[in-house]
Amino acid sequence: MEQSSFIKINPADSVVVCLRPFTKSETISVDGKTINVLQDTPAGHKVLIKDVAEGENIIKYGYPIGHAREALKAGQWVNEKNLKTNLAGTLTYEYHPVEVNLDIPKENRTFKGYVRKNGDVGTRNEIWIVPTVGCVNGIGEELVRRLKEETHLEGIDAIHCWHHNYGCSQLDADHESTRRVLRDICLHPNAGGVLVLSLGCENNQPDAFMELLGDYDKDRIKLLITQKVDGDELEEGMKILRKLYEQAKNDKREDVPISKLRVGLKCGGSDGFSGITANPLVGEMSDWLVAQGGTTVLTEVPEMFGAETILMNRCKTRELFGQTVSMINNFKEYFLSHGEPVGENPSPGNKAGGISTLEDKALGCTQKCGKAYVSGVMEYAGRIEHNGLNLLSAPGNDLVAATALAAAGCQIITFTTGRGTPFGTFVPTMKISTNNDLFARKPNWIDFNAGQLLLGKDMKSVRDAFIDKIISVASGEKARNEINGYSEIAIFKNGVTL
Repeated sequence: MEQSSFIKINPADSVVVCLRPFTKSETISVDGKTINVLQDTPAGHKVLIKDVAEGENIIKYGYPIGHAREALKAGQWVNEKNLKTNLAGTLTYEYHPVEVNLDIPKENRTFKGYVRKNGDVGTRNEIWIVPTVGCVNGIGEELVRRLKEETHLEGIDAIHCWHHNYGCSQLDADHESTRRVLRDICLHPNAGGVLVLSLGCENNQPDAFMELLGDYDKDRIKLLITQKVDGDELEEGMKILRKLYEQAKNDKREDVPISKLRVGLKCGGSDGFSGITANPLVGEMSDWLVAQGGTTVLTEVPEMFGAETILMNRCKTRELFGQTVSMINNFKEYFLSHGEPVGENPSPGNKAGGISTLEDKALGCTQKCGKAYVSGVMEYAGRIEHNGLNLLSAPGNDLVAATALAAAGCQIITFTTGRGTPFGTFVPTMKISTNNDLFARKPNWIDFNAGQLLLGKDMKSVRDAFIDKIISVASGEKARNEINGYSEIAIFKNGVTL
């Protein structure tokens, strides 16, 4: 069998990953040994290259991805049926900082963005309606329809109502998280104008919500309380939207330094190729952007379990290390408080694609953030305060995590996928396929194909093409989710609903 049929990711690994389907009785030559494949094994899955005893760790990416449920022989297909996670409860961690040297030159590149009054830069110029409560979602959607009909989107990129089902009947932390996410959407630079649409009697009281916005641009963000309107609230809303539109349509793109770009790092529908192609590619891009003075944000905390010490030891300071430990253990406590196991994460699609345990998933997932220092750690609904690589507390759920990344201030999301997804959040959500088959089958979903790395393309050339694509999208080229009209938000909920 030719070497390109499989990959041994790290010299310490006890498995190789199939780059094409293996059939029983084929042979693998690796590390000077010839191994007979003992079962038909799908592409993206793992074949053991040494005998292991029951309970012995199996190594991939140079780290344990779990232990053998029973004694296994070299040549066996390793999957969730014979591999068990090592993850359990919270842990005590020690800080062992590592030296980071990206050695990536500055290129002084720019993108064409919209510079806002406060200096933030948008990659889009859109009109947004942000309901303070789900009760007015329908009004918001009708206002969007009418404004689109009047304007034909001339001079702006899009008009959206970011509907949700919260703003009332929530308590404490959930209620505050909803308010903060909605605040962050209102303040996002991709909006050229925002109508905050309120009912009036909701828990998320409109006047208090406007105070939460702080020192905002009062020419670009307006409030309408529908219960206080005598007569037709739709026409009152249209009066406000027409004024917002007249301002926004005159906004122009201009060249801004690439250091102003903030990119969210997300994966969903991962497969066995995610940690070999798309995630390392995004990691290369992340390191490049950080080296240019830009910002990337990694989230999906449960998908860090098993790889968290890699991130902890890249924290610039002991304080950041402590914040990362709290982020990890707090999310584990969240699982445990609901009676759920910490390691029960890989979905049916993940398993079918070759991911067997949460450690397997996490070690691939965290490659999206490259090798840079961790410069900031944010709570859920937090906003970016530091350039460089940031960590953000949010679950792995695609809709919730992508919304949290955008709310933090990311103007674009890069979303790697091996199974495929059409989803997009309220900023451009670029899909990067991990394999060539997905790219061929779903070109209407996929923005960039990292599967070409499996065909012998070198990482540097693919990375450069990927960076060019991101800059093009930041400068106005539509991502596939925008072309398809798939954009939405989702807000994290933990507690009761009244």
